[in-house]
Amino acid sequence: MKKLILGIAVLFLIVYGIFEFIERLDAVENNESGVKYDQQLNQDQPDQPGQPDEPKKPEMLTITPDQAFKGNLLLINRKYPVPDNAELPEIVNLFKRKDLLKGFGILDNSIELPLDMVDKFSNMVQAAKKDGVTHFLISSGYRDNEKQQELYETLEKGVANPPGHSEHNLGLSMDIGSSLGMMKDAPEGKWLEQNAWKYGFILRFPEDKKDITGVMYEPWHFRYVGLPHSAIMQKHDFVLEQYLDYLKEKKEITETIDGQTYSIAYYRVSDQNIEVPLHQKYELSGDNVDGVIMTSWDTELKDAPVDGTKTGTKEGDAQ
Repeated sequence: MKKLILGIAVLFLIVYGIFEFIERLDAVENNESGVKYDQQLNQDQPDQPGQPDEPKKPEMLTITPDQAFKGNLLLINRKYPVPDNAELPEIVNLFKRKDLLKGFGILDNSIELPLDMVDKFSNMVQAAKKDGVTHFLISSGYRDNEKQQELYETLEKGVANPPGHSEHNLGLSMDIGSSLGMMKDAPEGKWLEQNAWKYGFILRFPEDKKDITGVMYEPWHFRYVGLPHSAIMQKHDFVLEQYLDYLKEKKEITETIDGQTYSIAYYRVSDQNIEVPLHQKYELSGDNVDGVIMTSWDTELKDAPVDGTKTGTKEGDAQ
């Protein structure tokens, strides 16, 4: 009798355990099904109006320290020399490339310029031609160290910089003359002084800035810095030294020129990479000291017109 009761009890426990297991299994399956259903429901539901999207992180651009020694805004003078291992643009001899002489002449067969500088100068000369100014002459362009040394030794002390300390050594500047006379009096000189900034060029050594540049007045020496920098310098009556100091102080400025809005930001670099916000359209230039200038804009830049031809007297051969 005791064995029968014990057997019934064991059987009852086994049956109870089976039912308990089945119920728990069903509960787990139902719960997982509910979770999947909720997830699917959340995916199918559109975003509720008024709920703000998570802000997207801006793309970043890495600027390396060597960028401080590249570009159109490099400051080159007796204090800041041409950077070591500087990369030269494509240089052409204009006497051998007479097809490039559009609206201007050259003094002799030694004149060399970066190819892209020839295009920029031609654009500006074409604009001057529409104003009846047509007697432009290039008396000096790119100079290697050998040519610079020769000038440094032959010209009056303080007139020419030593080799490696001239903008001409990187093809950033040109000496422009006129077949009608000296640039300070010629129509070409007067036109450039008033209009060169519109095409990215600046009169590098004005008469009233000698105390800043350390260089005497050179009405023939024009430097390419590009827009919008030339326009801002014209607006504030800056030479390059003043402009770079201004950018370092302000850190970031915005200017609108002919309907085009530009943002110009200055970043200090030293011995390590830095990360800056990446803009869709931008240009970088170093200052040849310890900074990088990022220029960005929001629409396509407009090109200046092209074309032109002429020759005359030599002026320049200094810095």
